[in-house]
Amino acid sequence: MSASSPNLLHTLAWLRWLAVAGQVVAVAWVTRVVGLDLRIEGLYGATALLALFNLWATARARRVRDAEPLEVLGHITVDVLTLAWLIALTGGTANPFVSLFLLPIALVAVALPPRWVLTTAALCGAGYAAAAGFARPLPHVHGMFGDTFDLHVLGMTVNFVLSAAVLTGFVGYLAHTLRRRDRELAELREQFTRNEGILALATHAASVAHELNTPLATLTLMLEQAAEEGDPVAVPREDVTLMRALVDACRDRVRELAAPAGGVDSARLVAAAELERVVDRWRLLRPEVRLTRRIDLRGAPDLPLDAGIGHLLQALLNNAADASAAGGGTEVELELRVVDGRLEGRVRDYGRGFDKAAPPLPGTLFRSTKAGGLGVGLALSHATVERLGGELAMEAAGERGVAVSFSLPLVA
Repeated sequence: MSASSPNLLHTLAWLRWLAVAGQVVAVAWVTRVVGLDLRIEGLYGATALLALFNLWATARARRVRDAEPLEVLGHITVDVLTLAWLIALTGGTANPFVSLFLLPIALVAVALPPRWVLTTAALCGAGYAAAAGFARPLPHVHGMFGDTFDLHVLGMTVNFVLSAAVLTGFVGYLAHTLRRRDRELAELREQFTRNEGILALATHAASVAHELNTPLATLTLMLEQAAEEGDPVAVPREDVTLMRALVDACRDRVRELAAPAGGVDSARLVAAAELERVVDRWRLLRPEVRLTRRIDLRGAPDLPLDAGIGHLLQALLNNAADASAAGGGTEVELELRVVDGRLEGRVRDYGRGFDKAAPPLPGTLFRSTKAGGLGVGLALSHATVERLGGELAMEAAGERGVAVSFSLPLVA
């Protein structure tokens, strides 16, 4: 049983309440309607003790998620002893409900290790033997419901229906739980594989950042000297200024690779102003793209945002720009707003879109559908959104293009 699903104690408590209700109804029916002479005080007394025990067991099941097998065996022991007592007072092995001794074995067989299953089987066997050895024969009856044999056949029918319903419900629930666990394990394996790739990529990026810092600093000095002493005819001053801005942007990006290592505060950004700056810097790097942006962060609380949000925006904008370019366009749309304490974003391209039967998987690392693509953009975006506790979705946007939406909580 997984920790997110009701444990075996909870299942036993639920079945025990059904057993208590069934015992009360059965005893009342056979004594008052059928007219069997039974020891009512012994039957109702055992049922009352079982109900009192189940009050405690139900409260215990709510507090304990994964019970130890020994504790489960203790609860089943109470059930077997009560059943043995009731069966002994109502005919022993002649009671059509004697096969209920098999139910605890079936329940334990799918939830506990084999040695505990064998222990439960031995316990139920001992209960069966005790019920047979101390059995009180049922009196012969003949009335509107037939004779004793007819009642036995009717009881066997009811017993079969109840046993089939319990086993079908429990085994069906267990199968559903196992299928859900398999899906969760598959998702965890995929996430683990992706995170391993991201870790390797991050290690390599740190090394590359160290190597690029020196040549970028040299380029900056050379461009400053060219701007002061260069020939404005051979190289226009506007082009030199643009190149300096591009080099500065690259240098800032390289330095930001090491920012998270400085602690939490150094890796966080101010909400509205910094996100606007991230978009402006991206436009500087991709001047050929016609960006339509609708940014409204007036509802954002006065809380800093994780630096990963800036990386997320740039990755999504780059993917959208590349997709639009592949489709012969240059348009990209960006929407950012704050709704109910969450940052809602949407980036749309005007490319060819994707095959609806097989859309790209955002969690797949190093697999790209673009010529020359590295296959890290969507995977890193998905990992960032997942780390921040948000959601990421992709969908076809009209006749052309793809829209990627994300929702992130704004928390301290």
